[in-house]
Parts: sequence; C-alpha cells; structure tokens
Amino acid sequence: EIGFGSGLNVPFYPPQVSRVDAVEPADVGWKLAGRRLAATTIPVQRSGLDGQTLPFADNSYDAALSTWTLCTIPDVGAALTEVRRVLKPGAALHFVEHGLAPDERVQRWQHRLQPLQKRVAGGCHLTRPITELLTTAGFTINELDIVYQKDAPKSVGALSLGTAVSP
Repeated sequence: EIGFGSGLNVPFYPPQVSRVDAVEPADVGWKLAGRRLAATTIPVQRSGLDGQTLPFADNSYDAALSTWTLCTIPDVGAALTEVRRVLKPGAALHFVEHGLAPDERVQRWQHRLQPLQKRVAGGCHLTRPITELLTTAGFTINELDIVYQKDAPKSVGALSLGTAVSP
C-alpha cells in the first residue's frame, strides 16, 4: 500500500490479502496505525519511506493500493512508474484519489485554491489529473468512476476511483 498513513484501509483488506508492505514516510501515521495493526491477522510491515523509490524487486506484487496519496507525492510520475515496475504483468493498482475535477468551473476554483491547499494540507495538490498520470506511467485504466465526494466542496472532493492494470 502506497501512502499507508494511519492504516485506515486495514479493516477493509479483502480475505485473499496475505501480507501488506506499507510505504509510509510519516512516523506519526505509522504510530497512529497501531490499534488497527493490532486488530488484524494480516501481517503488515513498514517497508518503504518513499513511493518514488520503492525497495522491492521488479514484477514482485500481485496488487497495489493507493488512497488519497497521489496528491502529496512530490514526483507522482516517478512514484507511479515505480508501482508499475514492482507489479506483476496484468496486476492491478486499486486507487481512490482526489484530483482535477471534470467540470471546468470547478477546475478554475481548484487552480485558485491550490497554493493555499498545498500550504495547509501537507503539499496536497488539487489539480492533478489522476487518469492522465496513470496512463502516462504505462497503466491501462480497467475500471474508473469519477464522482464528487458527498459533504465536501467540489473543489476538494473530485474523486477518481478504480483499477489500473500493469502491462
């Protein structure tokens, strides 16, 4: 899992998951994950600090997961290329990411708000074109839903959910 954070996804891992290598640069996130890690039978190991340089062998993973992570990685293209490198051919990257909205009017607001958002939200970019980034990194989009998150302003709630397949 790229951007493991505080382990919010741990209770939702499907039964076929046998282990998780958690890539997480923030010590505070890893500490906050303690309760969730203690409650799961799935072995989770903090295995990397930087999604832009993964410490794993080529073609070694059956799947990867990224949720609300791609907005903050400084070189998101490098990170996605690394994820593609470590995935086996035909393996899926499952993602839920916020980014550039599909509506021009909302996009204009996102561009206006982005400098403030980056300062107050840990470098978060509102205007990253998620599907374009995935395809540029060599993935094929297999499933995709683009929606606005309920109870959030559209400028910060444009979500891309889906799977992208490694070649």
